[in-house]
Amino acid sequence: MTTKKFPRLVPPRVAGLPLYVPGKPIEEVERELGISAIKLASNENALGPSPKAIEAVARCLAQSNRYPDAGGFYLREKLAARLGVEMDQIVLGAGSTELIQLLCHIYIQPGDVGLTSEGTFVMFPLAVRAAGGTVVQAPLKDYAYDLDALAARLDESVRVVYLANPNNPTGTMFTAAETDRFLARVPENVLVILDEAYCDYVERPDYSHSLDTVRAGRYLIVLRTFSKAYGLAGLRVGYGIGHPEIVGAVNQMRSPFNVSTLALAAAEAALEDAEHIRRSVESNRRGLAYFARELPRLGLRTAPSVANFVYCETGREAKEDFKALLQMGVIVRPMGFMGMPQGLRITVGTEEENRRVVEALARLQESAAGARQHARLGRAGS
Repeated sequence: MTTKKFPRLVPPRVAGLPLYVPGKPIEEVERELGISAIKLASNENALGPSPKAIEAVARCLAQSNRYPDAGGFYLREKLAARLGVEMDQIVLGAGSTELIQLLCHIYIQPGDVGLTSEGTFVMFPLAVRAAGGTVVQAPLKDYAYDLDALAARLDESVRVVYLANPNNPTGTMFTAAETDRFLARVPENVLVILDEAYCDYVERPDYSHSLDTVRAGRYLIVLRTFSKAYGLAGLRVGYGIGHPEIVGAVNQMRSPFNVSTLALAAAEAALEDAEHIRRSVESNRRGLAYFARELPRLGLRTAPSVANFVYCETGREAKEDFKALLQMGVIVRPMGFMGMPQGLRITVGTEEENRRVVEALARLQESAAGARQHARLGRAGS
């Protein structure tokens, strides 16, 4: 077959984008290796979705011939009541990633700057570049956002600032007081996106009062999701709480049926299951404590996480550690694609899964120590 050549029609800003590579599916690993695997790579809720959400989805399946409610009225109504805001301050997305993309397309023009940190959620710099903007990043400080370094990079070219709290992939957080001091330095004509995808896991009292800031009228949007603590990652439903002008602009840009009927029903039901959230947070608390105790014993450097994952460094190339762990049926996330070549991100799983990944890491460390010893002996004998 002859392939006809066409003029280059894809804009350079799109053609030059790196491809986002998702975590390796557990089914693929089990099929390739013929072993039982565990997946601790994508920050999913190890306890799964709420039983109430599962029941709600089952009830809605028969209505799948109908388009969903384009405005997600009942979910937004429940969220508004729970969060103490008006319905016109809430917008729904197919996961919070869709909202990040839409916000960048709305607020970023070619030549504008999107400001964020290094070592943070990769979808924001991708969205800025896709919109034709330039990404400026400040370095992390002790695995956490350095808000002073970010503020020092604010100038007239910055149109959007993205903050992840807690940060993905390090799990670190900044306090409400630190947020206030930073916002006081941000000009009013700059959109601040405050991504709180993992907020449900944070139990520190000084964490965030972002919704008070929204209620006070600040030009800000807070992003949250049902993908993490609520266990609905596969249904793709997130939401933003912000200034009505921001919400209105996103509604003008988004697809009218961007959140499915099943996702809406599941999210509404999940909101009512406080017991499931309590169990999820409690299980996560135990898992974080276990990793905080065991990983340093293996000689791994860790970040102080308040999310549902831990970040650690082995001192070696993470992609090689990832491959070795994969052969043991343990799927984690190497962070080289985010500029952290020695970093691994490990989701908190069930108690059994957490033990299995620690045992696999122990074997990995023993193997690395043996290889170093062998190399030393080889040099001594030469």
